[in-house]
Amino acid sequence: MSSLPLVSHVSPDSIIAWRADGAVTLRQFLAEARQLAARFPAGSHLLNMCSDRYRFSVGLAAAIVTGKVSLLPSTHTPEVVRQIKIFAPDVFCLTDSDHCAVDLPQLKYPVMDGGQLDQFEIPQIDVRQRIAVVFTSGSTGMPQPHPKTWGALVGSVQAEALRLGLLHNTPCTLIGTVPPQHMYGFESTVLMAWLSGNALSHAQPFYPADICQALAAVPTPRVLVSSPVHLRALLDAGLELPEISRVVSATAPLSAQLAQEIESRCNAPLMEIYGSTETGLIATRSPTQSAEWQLLPGIKLAVEADCVRACGGHVETPIAMSDIIEPIGEERFLLHGRMADLVNIAGKRHSLASLDHQLNSLPGVVDGAFYMPDETSPDHVTRLAACVVAPGMAASTLLEALRERVDPVFLPRPLVFVDALPRNSTGKLPRAALQALLQAYSARKSA
Repeated sequence: MSSLPLVSHVSPDSIIAWRADGAVTLRQFLAEARQLAARFPAGSHLLNMCSDRYRFSVGLAAAIVTGKVSLLPSTHTPEVVRQIKIFAPDVFCLTDSDHCAVDLPQLKYPVMDGGQLDQFEIPQIDVRQRIAVVFTSGSTGMPQPHPKTWGALVGSVQAEALRLGLLHNTPCTLIGTVPPQHMYGFESTVLMAWLSGNALSHAQPFYPADICQALAAVPTPRVLVSSPVHLRALLDAGLELPEISRVVSATAPLSAQLAQEIESRCNAPLMEIYGSTETGLIATRSPTQSAEWQLLPGIKLAVEADCVRACGGHVETPIAMSDIIEPIGEERFLLHGRMADLVNIAGKRHSLASLDHQLNSLPGVVDGAFYMPDETSPDHVTRLAACVVAPGMAASTLLEALRERVDPVFLPRPLVFVDALPRNSTGKLPRAALQALLQAYSARKSA
Protein backbone atom coordinates (compact mmCIF):
# COMPACT_ATOMS: atom_id res chain seq x y z
CA MET A 1 0.00 0.00 0.00
CA SER A 2 1.39 3.40 -1.01
CA SER A 3 0.73 6.35 1.27
CA LEU A 4 1.54 10.05 1.50
CA PRO A 5 1.64 12.31 4.57
CA LEU A 6 -1.34 14.51 5.46
CA VAL A 7 0.95 17.55 5.49
CA SER A 8 4.41 18.34 4.17
CA HIS A 9 5.44 20.26 7.31
CA VAL A 10 7.95 18.34 9.39
CA SER A 11 8.49 20.23 12.64
CA PRO A 12 5.69 20.11 15.23
CA ASP A 13 6.30 23.84 15.74
CA SER A 14 5.76 24.73 12.07
CA ILE A 15 3.00 27.29 11.60
CA ILE A 16 0.17 25.81 9.53
CA ALA A 17 -2.52 28.46 10.05
CA TRP A 18 -3.32 31.90 11.41
CA ARG A 19 -6.50 32.43 13.42
CA ALA A 20 -7.86 35.61 14.92
CA ASP A 21 -5.97 34.78 18.14
CA GLY A 22 -2.65 34.13 16.43
CA ALA A 23 -0.55 31.37 14.92
CA VAL A 24 -1.47 27.67 14.99
CA THR A 25 1.35 25.14 15.04
CA LEU A 26 1.24 21.77 13.33
CA ARG A 27 1.17 20.08 16.75
CA GLN A 28 -1.91 22.08 17.77
CA PHE A 29 -3.65 21.52 14.42
CA LEU A 30 -3.24 17.75 14.57
CA ALA A 31 -4.38 17.68 18.21
CA GLU A 32 -7.55 19.59 17.34
CA ALA A 33 -8.21 17.29 14.37
CA ARG A 34 -7.99 14.29 16.73
CA GLN A 35 -10.35 15.94 19.23
CA LEU A 36 -12.89 16.71 16.53
CA ALA A 37 -12.62 13.23 15.02
CA ALA A 38 -13.51 11.73 18.40
CA ARG A 39 -16.82 13.64 18.32
CA PHE A 40 -17.85 12.52 14.85
CA PRO A 41 -21.00 10.38 14.55
CA ALA A 42 -20.93 7.03 12.80
CA GLY A 43 -21.80 8.27 9.30
CA SER A 44 -19.14 7.91 6.63
CA HIS A 45 -20.00 11.12 4.74
CA LEU A 46 -19.57 14.70 5.94
CA LEU A 47 -20.94 18.00 4.63
CA ASN A 48 -18.38 20.50 5.92
CA MET A 49 -20.09 23.90 6.06
CA CYS A 50 -17.63 25.69 8.34
CA SER A 51 -17.21 29.24 7.06
CA ASP A 52 -14.00 29.76 9.02
CA ARG A 53 -11.25 28.38 6.77
CA TYR A 54 -9.20 27.03 9.68
CA ARG A 55 -12.18 25.18 11.17
CA PHE A 56 -12.97 23.82 7.72
CA SER A 57 -9.40 22.51 7.48
CA VAL A 58 -9.60 20.85 10.91
CA GLY A 59 -12.89 19.24 9.87
CA LEU A 60 -11.34 18.02 6.63
CA ALA A 61 -8.31 16.57 8.43
CA ALA A 62 -10.52 14.85 11.01
CA ALA A 63 -12.60 13.34 8.22
CA ILE A 64 -9.54 12.08 6.35
CA VAL A 65 -7.93 10.39 9.35
CA THR A 66 -11.22 8.65 10.23
CA GLY A 67 -11.87 7.51 6.67
CA LYS A 68 -14.88 9.77 6.15
CA VAL A 69 -15.59 11.40 2.78
CA SER A 70 -16.14 15.16 2.63
CA LEU A 71 -18.97 16.13 0.26
CA LEU A 72 -18.46 19.45 -1.52
CA PRO A 73 -21.51 20.62 -3.50
CA SER A 74 -21.36 24.01 -5.21
CA THR A 75 -24.42 25.27 -3.28
CA HIS A 76 -26.43 24.25 -0.23
CA THR A 77 -29.97 24.90 -1.45
CA PRO A 78 -32.69 22.65 0.00
CA GLU A 79 -32.96 20.74 -3.29
CA VAL A 80 -29.20 20.14 -3.47
CA VAL A 81 -29.19 18.95 0.15
CA ARG A 82 -32.04 16.54 -0.68
CA GLN A 83 -30.00 15.15 -3.56
CA ILE A 84 -26.94 14.85 -1.30
CA LYS A 85 -29.02 12.80 1.17
CA ILE A 86 -30.01 10.45 -1.65
CA PHE A 87 -26.35 10.12 -2.66
CA ALA A 88 -25.17 9.56 0.93
CA PRO A 89 -28.02 8.72 3.35
CA ASP A 90 -25.61 8.69 6.33
CA VAL A 91 -24.31 12.22 5.72
CA PHE A 92 -24.05 14.66 8.62
CA CYS A 93 -23.25 18.37 8.64
CA LEU A 94 -20.31 20.01 10.42
CA THR A 95 -21.06 23.69 11.02
CA ASP A 96 -19.56 26.60 12.94
CA SER A 97 -22.78 28.62 12.73
CA ASP A 98 -25.43 28.99 15.42
CA HIS A 99 -28.07 29.36 12.71
CA CYS A 100 -27.40 26.56 10.24
CA ALA A 101 -30.69 25.70 8.51
CA VAL A 102 -29.47 22.67 6.55
CA ASP A 103 -31.85 19.74 6.94
CA LEU A 104 -29.24 17.22 8.10
CA PRO A 105 -28.02 15.86 11.43
CA GLN A 106 -25.64 18.55 12.67
CA LEU A 107 -22.42 18.63 14.65
CA LYS A 108 -21.51 22.09 15.94
CA TYR A 109 -17.78 22.80 15.77
CA PRO A 110 -16.68 22.51 19.40
CA VAL A 111 -14.52 24.71 21.59
CA MET A 112 -11.19 22.90 21.74
CA ASP A 113 -9.61 22.30 25.15
CA GLY A 114 -5.98 22.52 24.05
CA GLY A 115 -5.25 18.94 25.10
CA GLN A 116 -3.38 16.06 23.42
CA LEU A 117 -0.42 18.33 22.65
CA ASP A 118 1.99 15.71 23.98
CA GLN A 119 1.15 13.47 21.02
CA PHE A 120 2.72 14.16 17.64
CA GLU A 121 2.49 11.92 14.63
CA ILE A 122 1.81 13.00 11.06
CA PRO A 123 -0.89 10.72 9.61
CA GLN A 124 -0.02 8.74 6.48
CA ILE A 125 -2.91 8.54 4.01
CA ASP A 126 -3.41 5.80 1.43
CA VAL A 127 -3.08 7.39 -2.01
CA ARG A 128 -6.17 5.44 -3.13
CA GLN A 129 -8.34 6.76 -0.29
CA ARG A 130 -11.32 8.73 -1.54
CA ILE A 131 -11.24 11.79 0.70
CA ALA A 132 -13.77 14.02 -1.07
CA VAL A 133 -16.56 14.10 -3.61
CA VAL A 134 -17.08 17.39 -5.43
CA PHE A 135 -20.26 18.04 -7.35
CA THR A 136 -21.11 19.82 -10.58
CA SER A 137 -24.65 20.81 -11.49
CA GLY A 138 -24.76 18.62 -14.61
CA SER A 139 -26.96 19.13 -17.66
CA THR A 140 -30.10 18.25 -15.67
CA GLY A 141 -29.33 20.60 -12.79
CA MET A 142 -28.91 17.65 -10.43
CA PRO A 143 -25.57 17.35 -8.59
CA GLN A 144 -23.12 15.10 -10.44
CA PRO A 145 -20.48 13.47 -8.18
CA HIS A 146 -16.75 13.48 -8.92
CA PRO A 147 -14.68 11.47 -6.39
CA LYS A 148 -11.22 12.73 -5.45
CA THR A 149 -8.48 10.45 -4.14
CA TRP A 150 -5.70 11.60 -1.86
CA GLY A 151 -2.98 10.69 -4.36
CA ALA A 152 -4.56 12.67 -7.21
CA LEU A 153 -5.12 15.73 -5.04
CA VAL A 154 -1.56 15.68 -3.72
CA GLY A 155 -0.23 15.45 -7.28
CA SER A 156 -2.36 18.37 -8.45
CA VAL A 157 -1.65 20.67 -5.52
CA GLN A 158 2.09 20.04 -5.36
CA ALA A 159 2.39 20.66 -9.11
CA GLU A 160 0.56 23.96 -8.59
CA ALA A 161 2.80 24.86 -5.65
CA LEU A 162 5.91 24.20 -7.73
CA ARG A 163 4.58 26.32 -10.61
CA LEU A 164 3.73 29.17 -8.20
CA GLY A 165 7.14 29.00 -6.55
CA LEU A 166 5.74 28.12 -3.13
CA LEU A 167 7.71 24.97 -2.33
CA HIS A 168 11.23 26.07 -1.54
CA ASN A 169 11.00 29.72 -0.51
CA THR A 170 10.33 31.44 2.81
CA PRO A 171 7.05 30.07 4.21
CA CYS A 172 4.12 32.28 3.27
CA THR A 173 0.48 32.68 4.31
CA LEU A 174 -2.36 32.07 1.87
CA ILE A 175 -5.30 34.49 2.15
CA GLY A 176 -8.33 33.33 0.16
CA THR A 177 -11.40 35.28 -0.91
CA VAL A 178 -12.99 32.12 -2.32
CA PRO A 179 -14.73 29.59 -0.04
CA PRO A 180 -12.91 26.36 0.87
CA GLN A 181 -15.95 24.33 -0.22
CA HIS A 182 -15.31 25.36 -3.85
CA MET A 183 -12.79 23.22 -5.76
CA TYR A 184 -10.53 26.24 -6.37
CA GLY A 185 -10.52 27.30 -2.72
CA PHE A 186 -10.29 23.68 -1.57
CA GLU A 187 -7.12 23.03 -3.58
CA SER A 188 -5.46 26.44 -3.64
CA THR A 189 -5.94 27.57 -0.04
CA VAL A 190 -6.48 24.56 2.25
CA LEU A 191 -4.61 21.72 0.55
CA MET A 192 -2.01 24.15 -0.78
CA ALA A 193 -1.11 25.19 2.77
CA TRP A 194 -0.93 21.57 3.93
CA LEU A 195 1.13 20.27 1.02
CA SER A 196 3.57 23.11 0.39
CA GLY A 197 4.79 23.76 3.93
CA ASN A 198 2.93 27.06 4.14
CA ALA A 199 0.10 28.45 6.27
CA LEU A 200 -3.50 29.48 5.63
CA SER A 201 -5.47 32.40 6.99
CA HIS A 202 -8.69 31.48 8.77
CA ALA A 203 -10.46 34.43 7.15
CA GLN A 204 -12.80 34.40 4.19
CA PRO A 205 -12.99 38.10 3.29
CA PHE A 206 -15.36 39.34 0.61
CA TYR A 207 -15.45 43.14 0.68
CA PRO A 208 -12.31 45.17 -0.16
CA ALA A 209 -11.84 46.52 3.38
CA ASP A 210 -12.13 42.98 4.77
CA ILE A 211 -9.54 41.72 2.27
CA CYS A 212 -7.11 44.42 3.35
CA GLN A 213 -7.76 43.60 7.01
CA ALA A 214 -7.18 39.87 6.41
CA LEU A 215 -3.92 40.61 4.60
CA ALA A 216 -2.68 42.93 7.34
CA ALA A 217 -3.54 40.38 10.06
CA VAL A 218 -0.84 37.93 8.94
CA PRO A 219 2.91 38.38 8.47
CA THR A 220 4.68 38.66 5.14
CA PRO A 221 5.15 37.03 2.70
CA ARG A 222 1.47 36.91 1.75
CA VAL A 223 -0.23 35.24 -1.23
CA LEU A 224 -3.70 36.47 -2.18
CA VAL A 225 -5.86 33.71 -3.72
CA SER A 226 -8.81 35.39 -5.37
CA SER A 227 -11.06 35.82 -8.41
CA PRO A 228 -11.54 38.51 -11.09
CA VAL A 229 -14.66 39.94 -9.48
CA HIS A 230 -13.03 40.25 -6.04
CA LEU A 231 -9.84 41.72 -7.51
CA ARG A 232 -11.77 44.25 -9.61
CA ALA A 233 -13.70 45.40 -6.54
CA LEU A 234 -10.48 45.59 -4.50
CA LEU A 235 -8.83 47.86 -7.04
CA ASP A 236 -11.91 50.04 -7.51
CA ALA A 237 -12.12 50.66 -3.76
CA GLY A 238 -8.88 52.65 -3.93
CA LEU A 239 -7.67 51.42 -0.55
CA GLU A 240 -4.03 51.27 0.48
CA LEU A 241 -3.04 47.63 0.05
CA PRO A 242 -0.82 45.77 2.52
CA GLU A 243 2.29 44.18 1.03
CA ILE A 244 1.48 41.19 -1.20
CA SER A 245 4.07 38.78 -2.59
CA ARG A 246 1.92 37.07 -5.22
CA VAL A 247 -1.64 37.14 -6.53
CA VAL A 248 -3.42 34.02 -7.78
CA SER A 249 -6.67 34.21 -9.73
CA ALA A 250 -9.15 31.69 -11.16
CA THR A 251 -12.86 31.07 -11.97
CA ALA A 252 -12.74 33.26 -15.13
CA PRO A 253 -9.96 34.54 -17.42
CA LEU A 254 -8.70 38.04 -16.70
CA SER A 255 -8.51 40.70 -19.38
CA ALA A 256 -4.98 41.89 -20.15
CA GLN A 257 -5.96 45.38 -18.96
CA LEU A 258 -7.20 44.18 -15.56
CA ALA A 259 -4.20 41.85 -15.17
CA GLN A 260 -1.79 44.73 -15.74
CA GLU A 261 -3.67 46.91 -13.27
CA ILE A 262 -3.61 44.15 -10.63
CA GLU A 263 0.15 43.70 -10.92
CA SER A 264 0.73 47.45 -10.83
CA ARG A 265 -1.51 48.17 -7.83
CA CYS A 266 -0.50 45.09 -5.83
CA ASN A 267 3.16 45.42 -6.81
CA ALA A 268 3.22 41.64 -7.13
CA PRO A 269 3.32 39.04 -9.91
CA LEU A 270 -0.03 37.61 -10.97
CA MET A 271 -0.63 33.97 -11.90
CA GLU A 272 -3.89 32.61 -13.30
CA ILE A 273 -4.80 28.97 -12.88
CA TYR A 274 -7.10 26.92 -15.07
CA GLY A 275 -8.96 23.71 -14.45
CA SER A 276 -12.36 22.29 -13.67
CA THR A 277 -14.20 20.51 -10.91
CA GLU A 278 -13.64 17.25 -12.75
CA THR A 279 -9.90 17.67 -13.44
CA GLY A 280 -8.68 20.02 -10.75
CA LEU A 281 -5.93 22.42 -11.78
CA ILE A 282 -4.26 21.55 -15.11
CA ALA A 283 -2.62 24.76 -16.37
CA THR A 284 -1.37 28.23 -15.46
CA ARG A 285 -0.43 31.45 -17.22
CA SER A 286 1.02 34.86 -16.48
CA PRO A 287 -1.58 37.02 -18.27
CA THR A 288 0.61 40.11 -18.48
CA GLN A 289 3.22 38.04 -20.32
CA SER A 290 1.17 35.81 -22.61
CA ALA A 291 -2.37 34.75 -23.50
CA GLU A 292 -1.18 31.14 -23.69
CA TRP A 293 -1.77 28.62 -20.91
CA GLN A 294 1.00 26.19 -19.91
CA LEU A 295 -0.01 22.68 -18.87
CA LEU A 296 1.27 21.25 -15.60
CA PRO A 297 3.91 18.52 -15.92
CA GLY A 298 2.42 15.19 -17.02
CA ILE A 299 -0.87 16.68 -18.27
CA LYS A 300 -1.67 16.10 -21.95
CA LEU A 301 -4.46 17.29 -24.24
CA ALA A 302 -6.04 14.79 -26.63
CA VAL A 303 -7.87 16.42 -29.54
CA GLU A 304 -10.95 14.50 -30.65
CA ALA A 305 -13.65 15.23 -33.23
CA ASP A 306 -16.06 16.92 -30.83
CA CYS A 307 -13.93 17.92 -27.85
CA VAL A 308 -10.51 18.12 -26.22
CA ARG A 309 -9.75 15.74 -23.36
CA ALA A 310 -7.29 16.29 -20.52
CA CYS A 311 -5.38 13.23 -19.38
CA GLY A 312 -2.20 12.17 -17.60
CA GLY A 313 -0.58 13.45 -14.44
CA HIS A 314 -3.09 13.66 -11.59
CA VAL A 315 -6.06 13.35 -13.99
CA GLU A 316 -6.83 9.71 -13.34
CA THR A 317 -9.18 9.16 -16.31
CA PRO A 318 -9.44 11.26 -19.52
CA ILE A 319 -11.88 14.14 -19.03
CA ALA A 320 -13.66 16.03 -21.82
CA MET A 321 -13.17 19.76 -21.27
CA SER A 322 -16.15 22.09 -21.56
CA ASP A 323 -14.07 24.85 -23.11
CA ILE A 324 -13.03 25.57 -26.68
CA ILE A 325 -9.31 24.81 -26.54
CA GLU A 326 -6.70 25.45 -29.24
CA PRO A 327 -3.55 23.39 -28.50
CA ILE A 328 -0.25 25.07 -29.32
CA GLY A 329 2.39 22.37 -29.35
CA GLU A 330 2.32 19.75 -26.60
CA GLU A 331 2.50 21.98 -23.54
CA ARG A 332 0.50 25.12 -24.31
CA PHE A 333 -2.96 26.16 -25.46
CA LEU A 334 -5.35 29.06 -25.95
CA LEU A 335 -8.87 29.33 -24.54
CA HIS A 336 -11.73 30.54 -26.74
CA GLY A 337 -14.73 30.30 -24.41
CA ARG A 338 -16.99 27.42 -23.45
CA MET A 339 -18.61 24.87 -25.75
CA ALA A 340 -22.04 25.70 -24.32
CA ASP A 341 -21.37 29.42 -24.87
CA LEU A 342 -21.16 29.25 -28.65
CA VAL A 343 -23.64 31.61 -30.29
CA ASN A 344 -24.68 31.37 -33.95
CA ILE A 345 -26.46 34.45 -35.32
CA ALA A 346 -27.02 34.97 -39.04
CA GLY A 347 -24.46 32.28 -39.78
CA LYS A 348 -21.78 33.97 -37.67
CA ARG A 349 -20.36 32.31 -34.57
CA HIS A 350 -18.97 33.79 -31.38
CA SER A 351 -18.63 32.65 -27.78
CA LEU A 352 -20.33 34.42 -24.90
CA ALA A 353 -17.05 34.32 -22.96
CA SER A 354 -15.27 36.17 -25.75
CA LEU A 355 -18.08 38.72 -25.97
CA ASP A 356 -17.91 39.20 -22.19
CA HIS A 357 -14.18 39.75 -22.51
CA GLN A 358 -14.65 42.45 -25.15
CA LEU A 359 -17.36 44.16 -23.09
CA ASN A 360 -15.30 44.17 -19.90
CA SER A 361 -12.25 45.48 -21.75
CA LEU A 362 -14.01 48.75 -22.61
CA PRO A 363 -12.84 51.79 -20.62
CA GLY A 364 -15.50 52.77 -18.11
CA VAL A 365 -17.01 49.29 -17.81
CA VAL A 366 -16.75 47.90 -14.27
CA ASP A 367 -18.53 44.61 -14.94
CA GLY A 368 -20.72 43.16 -17.65
CA ALA A 369 -22.14 39.98 -19.13
CA PHE A 370 -23.93 38.88 -22.29
CA TYR A 371 -27.02 36.68 -22.21
CA MET A 372 -28.37 34.38 -24.91
CA PRO A 373 -32.14 33.85 -24.55
CA ASP A 374 -33.57 30.36 -24.92
CA GLU A 375 -36.10 31.53 -27.48
CA THR A 376 -36.03 33.92 -30.42
CA SER A 377 -37.73 37.32 -30.34
CA PRO A 378 -41.31 37.79 -31.64
CA ASP A 379 -39.94 38.67 -35.08
CA HIS A 380 -38.06 35.32 -35.14
CA VAL A 381 -34.65 36.99 -34.91
CA THR A 382 -32.13 35.77 -32.34
CA ARG A 383 -30.85 38.70 -30.30
CA LEU A 384 -28.33 38.84 -27.50
CA ALA A 385 -28.89 40.88 -24.37
CA ALA A 386 -26.33 42.24 -21.93
CA CYS A 387 -26.22 43.70 -18.44
CA VAL A 388 -23.47 46.15 -17.64
CA VAL A 389 -22.13 48.14 -14.70
CA ALA A 390 -20.73 51.36 -16.20
CA PRO A 391 -21.48 54.41 -14.03
CA GLY A 392 -21.86 57.63 -15.98
CA MET A 393 -21.53 55.98 -19.38
CA ALA A 394 -24.19 56.48 -22.06
CA ALA A 395 -25.59 53.45 -23.87
CA SER A 396 -24.80 54.99 -27.25
CA THR A 397 -21.17 55.55 -26.28
CA LEU A 398 -20.79 52.01 -25.01
CA LEU A 399 -22.41 50.44 -28.08
CA GLU A 400 -20.26 52.51 -30.41
CA ALA A 401 -17.12 51.36 -28.61
CA LEU A 402 -18.32 47.76 -28.67
CA ARG A 403 -19.09 48.01 -32.39
CA GLU A 404 -15.37 48.52 -33.00
CA ARG A 405 -14.64 45.16 -31.37
CA VAL A 406 -17.46 42.81 -32.43
CA ASP A 407 -19.66 42.23 -35.46
CA PRO A 408 -22.88 44.27 -35.28
CA VAL A 409 -25.02 41.10 -35.23
CA PHE A 410 -23.66 40.43 -31.73
CA LEU A 411 -24.44 43.87 -30.30
CA PRO A 412 -26.78 43.47 -27.30
CA ARG A 413 -30.44 44.39 -27.68
CA PRO A 414 -31.29 45.31 -24.98
CA LEU A 415 -28.28 46.71 -23.17
CA VAL A 416 -29.33 47.02 -19.52
CA PHE A 417 -27.43 49.23 -17.08
CA VAL A 418 -27.42 47.92 -13.49
CA ASP A 419 -25.74 48.85 -10.21
CA ALA A 420 -24.17 45.40 -9.78
CA LEU A 421 -24.30 41.92 -11.25
CA PRO A 422 -25.60 39.11 -8.97
CA ARG A 423 -22.37 37.12 -8.79
CA ASN A 424 -21.93 34.34 -6.25
CA SER A 425 -19.20 33.93 -3.63
CA THR A 426 -16.66 32.69 -6.19
CA GLY A 427 -17.37 35.51 -8.61
CA LYS A 428 -19.37 33.41 -11.05
CA LEU A 429 -22.61 34.68 -12.54
CA PRO A 430 -25.35 32.01 -12.61
CA ARG A 431 -27.41 32.07 -15.80
CA ALA A 432 -30.65 32.03 -13.79
CA ALA A 433 -29.59 35.15 -11.86
CA LEU A 434 -28.78 37.02 -15.06
CA GLN A 435 -32.07 35.88 -16.59
CA ALA A 436 -33.99 37.18 -13.56
CA LEU A 437 -32.26 40.55 -13.90
CA LEU A 438 -33.31 40.85 -17.54
CA GLN A 439 -36.85 39.67 -16.80
CA ALA A 440 -37.19 42.37 -14.15
CA TYR A 441 -36.01 44.92 -16.72
CA SER A 442 -38.58 43.69 -19.26
CA ALA A 443 -41.35 43.84 -16.66
CA ARG A 444 -40.47 47.44 -15.78
CA LYS A 445 -40.32 48.41 -19.44
CA SER A 446 -43.73 46.93 -20.25
CA ALA A 447 -45.45 48.27 -17.11
